[in-house]
Amino acid sequence: MSGIRISVPATAKSGEIIEIKTLIQHKMESGFRRGSRGEVLERDIINLFTCTYNGDIVFKADLFPSIAANPFITFFMKATQSGTLNFSWSDQDGKIWTETRTLTVE
Repeated sequence: MSGIRISVPATAKSGEIIEIKTLIQHKMESGFRRGSRGEVLERDIINLFTCTYNGDIVFKADLFPSIAANPFITFFMKATQSGTLNFSWSDQDGKIWTETRTLTVE
């Protein structure tokens, strides 16, 4: 895995609806495809994405084998106070990737 990209505004006005974009590089192999020699490619998917804002879940998504490689997730939330956004992706084997961003509300 070579990267996670997150787009969060650095500042927002109180009550403003902001857009958050995330992308994680992952092959998201469904377990249904075959390789060049006919072998079944082993399933390897991220199955859960969660975003918390000052400890409260603001977005959660269950992901399934039909999700494309390098899942790109966009969602909106209301900025209410300055704080921390924690992003978490976990795969079928329990591996977890996390990132944190700070949002300043004016």
